Amino acid sequence: MIHWYFGAPRRALGLICLACVLMLAFGLYLQHVVGLEPCPMCIVQRYALMLVALFTGLAALFNSRGLQVTGGVLALVAAVGGAYTAAQQSWLQWYPPEVVSCGRDLYGMIETFPLKRALPMIFRGGGDCSKIDWSLFGLTLANWSFIAFTVLALLLLTLLLRRRTVR
Repeated sequence: MIHWYFGAPRRALGLICLACVLMLAFGLYLQHVVGLEPCPMCIVQRYALMLVALFTGLAALFNSRGLQVTGGVLALVAAVGGAYTAAQQSWLQWYPPEVVSCGRDLYGMIETFPLKRALPMIFRGGGDCSKIDWSLFGLTLANWSFIAFTVLALLLLTLLLRRRTVR
């Protein structure tokens, strides 16, 4: 089973890309169907997940060892950045600040700022980063995100190290 995954780097990179796309789809489901509003840290984690998907997807398309390694390294950096952001959000949820400074709600932004300034703020997210809206088995969405990014980073690191030793 392990050889099936690590023995074919393009397959492994493609599976990582597919997993990222599925996680992004789940995030969009939670936002648009369930009604959870993403906070700015959630948006940053989505960008990191998109970067991991993009880099691994592009690396999987090419048979060039150099492009696969480059894509894997860039995806690893994005996964570590996503894990760091998820860890920060988990910390905020465990120890919420007395004053919420994570973001404003959509209506508050539109009423307070001109549309030219409000539009970029909308794409930053508007939820409270310390608020727990969803949990599964006692873990929040930020906790699950941290676990997912950590697993992705470990898979990418293992794949890169195995590519380095197998010539």
